[in-house]
Amino acid sequence: MSKLTAADFAPQSNEHHCHALSRPSLSYWQDAWIRLKSNKRALASGYLIIGLLIFTLLGPLLWPVNSSEQDLDQLSTPPGSARSALIIPDYEPWAGPTTTVTELELAGSATTQSVRLQWTSLPEANGHRVYRNLYPVGEEKAYGIPMAEFFDNNTLYFEDRLDLSPGIYYYSVVALAKNRRPATEAATIRVDVLRSTTVDEAIAQGLVEEGEEIAVGDTVNVALHPLGTDYLGRDMLARLMEGARVSLFIGIFAPFLYVLMGVVYGSIAGFMGGKVDQLMMRFADFVVALPFLLFMILFKISFGSGPGESGIFPMLVAMVVLLWPATARLVRGQIMQIREQGYVEASKLLGAKSSYLILRHMLPNTLGVVLVTLTFEIPRAIFTEAFLSFIGMGVAPPTPSWGVGRPRPHLVDPWRCPSSATQHRMRRPREHRRHSSRRHSSRREPPGP
Repeated sequence: MSKLTAADFAPQSNEHHCHALSRPSLSYWQDAWIRLKSNKRALASGYLIIGLLIFTLLGPLLWPVNSSEQDLDQLSTPPGSARSALIIPDYEPWAGPTTTVTELELAGSATTQSVRLQWTSLPEANGHRVYRNLYPVGEEKAYGIPMAEFFDNNTLYFEDRLDLSPGIYYYSVVALAKNRRPATEAATIRVDVLRSTTVDEAIAQGLVEEGEEIAVGDTVNVALHPLGTDYLGRDMLARLMEGARVSLFIGIFAPFLYVLMGVVYGSIAGFMGGKVDQLMMRFADFVVALPFLLFMILFKISFGSGPGESGIFPMLVAMVVLLWPATARLVRGQIMQIREQGYVEASKLLGAKSSYLILRHMLPNTLGVVLVTLTFEIPRAIFTEAFLSFIGMGVAPPTPSWGVGRPRPHLVDPWRCPSSATQHRMRRPREHRRHSSRRHSSRREPPGP
């Protein structure tokens, strides 16, 4: 009893403990944002998309290069190629060797302006044929592309000015027999061609700063292309950014329109139900059965787009008109499920209108399906644009896109080929067409009797 105090006899309080909500009330968007932040892979994908948009929209401000401008001195150059160019004198015609020649050799330095060869007559030769190759000549005697033919031993020199690029070439001079067929005697030389330009060309291309003086023998740096150039000398980085704008415009704008159309159509069909729903969905089945490619051709003809003209607008119209039924089916199913929920029935008892029920209760609960559908439709639209552009009905050259920014780069860019053998096969038809006219024009018939 001695341990009791006055505080022990104080009256108890009237506090009552009850259960409370441990989680605050959140809207649909707040809940979705919390779940998104907890998904690390989704956040990484979102950052990737944001970076892609920054590259597409702000990239041209940092790299203001015309994507259609050609740099003819740098055709099919890979990233990181050497940029130095040697300043040489202006071109002057070559009349042949002025000194004694003992073997196949170069007459002067080999540059992209010209490669001059001179040689002495091969044993038992009744003429000579000059070849050029990108690879060393092996035991199979694959000399390369014929460049010129001479049916006598009076002309023992040759000047090559055709499509020269910096790199290594192998020139071969093969003796011709009396029947004008190649004999066994041949001589080969390895030539390292240097990039070159003249003073006037360097000034015209802006390679020399204002007030700077250059002379023959100096070196200058040609234009920078971080991702290289295509087979026409166009900057790949600029074309990649412009192609991104075209592809993303089609890939985002078109799906947004026909997904929105499908949401509206499917919401009405699912909410109305009955005969209205049956009639609307039979019409959707009819649209699904329509051939997309045929209607794309009809739309392009209707809008007056001729061959070689851009078909972006007819493509957008065809997508919006024909690709909405898939979204409409999904939204219709979701609406038919949601309209039977208790909170929708409670809203009806409280006097909510149909428009309020759809906009406030039904559509927000279908956004998950709609967003997933939209993410699948964006790449589908880009692939559709690539396919139509490939067959000549979409984006027309020279406008680039991610689908057809470069027509078959492995056929025109040797540095993209998987192997040297493939590279040789890809290059030979291209060079053969270019050299055929020069070869026939260089022939000299033997003198008559």
